[in-house]
Amino acid sequence: MNIKPLAFRMRPRSIDEIIGQEHLVGEGKIIARMVKAKQLSSMILYGPPGIGKTSIASAIAGSTKFAFRTLNAVTNNKKDMEIVAAEAKMSGKVILLLDEVHRLDKAKQDFLLPYLENGMITLIGATTSNPYHAINPAIRSRCQIFELKSLVTDDITKALERALHDEERGLGAYKTEVSFDALTHFATASNGDVRSALNALELAVISTEPDESGTIHIDLQIAEECMQKKSFSHDKDGDAHYDVLSAFQKSIRGSDVNAALHYLGRLVEAGDLVSIARRLVVIAYEDIALANPQAGPRALAAVEAAERLGFPEARIPLANSVIELCLSPKSNTAIAAIDAALSDIRSGHSGDVPDHLKDAHYKGATELGRGIDYLYPHDYENGWVKQQYLPDKLRSKKYYKPKKSGKFEQALASVYENIEKKK
Repeated sequence: MNIKPLAFRMRPRSIDEIIGQEHLVGEGKIIARMVKAKQLSSMILYGPPGIGKTSIASAIAGSTKFAFRTLNAVTNNKKDMEIVAAEAKMSGKVILLLDEVHRLDKAKQDFLLPYLENGMITLIGATTSNPYHAINPAIRSRCQIFELKSLVTDDITKALERALHDEERGLGAYKTEVSFDALTHFATASNGDVRSALNALELAVISTEPDESGTIHIDLQIAEECMQKKSFSHDKDGDAHYDVLSAFQKSIRGSDVNAALHYLGRLVEAGDLVSIARRLVVIAYEDIALANPQAGPRALAAVEAAERLGFPEARIPLANSVIELCLSPKSNTAIAAIDAALSDIRSGHSGDVPDHLKDAHYKGATELGRGIDYLYPHDYENGWVKQQYLPDKLRSKKYYKPKKSGKFEQALASVYENIEKKK
């Protein structure tokens, strides 16, 4: 049995082996361009755990053949950095992956800065914290910042299958059969963390006795035990998963707290923080919206708290948000209004911008009649003056139809109706 865990052994050796992160390493994308030109600049990679920060750093080093060293800003001291610097002086270039770069203290930072300036050390900082908030500006200004996106189930499944068939670094030396349900569970229950999924798969393989033919069979029960998470009901096309998400949103829209909490519980049990977070923010702006405009920012704050806490504690801010959204007044006027406007535009109903609204900040605009008859609302009482804004063919069109389900939108409706009367 290999001492190093499977996730470590399966790290990509070149950027061609990286799974996911196409926006950075795909053909013609920024990191792919750097590697191809062998013109690396220091960078900070940030995103959730287990989505490929270290893998990208390792792949860059493998693709460029530069010396590659890994340190941790917390556990490694200045002496360790001096060793890397000495190697950089000898070889001319070292790629340094610095994990938890947001924890870099001033002494280590001051030591590194000259080497970043002269290019002898190319820093690849890895962090789960937003670098604009957590990283010292002196380091940040010398690095390009790249946000990694969460891996989807297909990405993690691909990584698992690759590990199962790789005889050199993976589990290909074992005669293994993994059921579809088990593979799906590894991919989904890891909540986007490919490291967690790979290491759980390895545990399942090496701890399961082979049958008489020497084949190791991994079923859903073994996958659940090794992931330490129960399976969330998924069918082959993922319909059950989307059914629960749909029921979750519709229960909140229908103000049924108990049903919404039930479906939240099922999603929490599945460890699907990404889907919960996205759905809560969408609900806050789609279904509650102007009836309670603070629901959106508060839902986002709850999501950020949940992401920072991780499960199991993440369930607490999520439950707070679900209860508030359920019992808030509801309004869909904003989404209905924008969708009505988009429908007209996509059907070819748009028309020219009225001349008095067109940009007049260039030489010759007056001769073209641009902006000449524009009335500046602030010059008039209450900051409003009657004036046409819509194109001629849509001048009487009304997209926004206010509801009065919450005090805020009642106030908006009053202003809106008053303006319409004046028109």
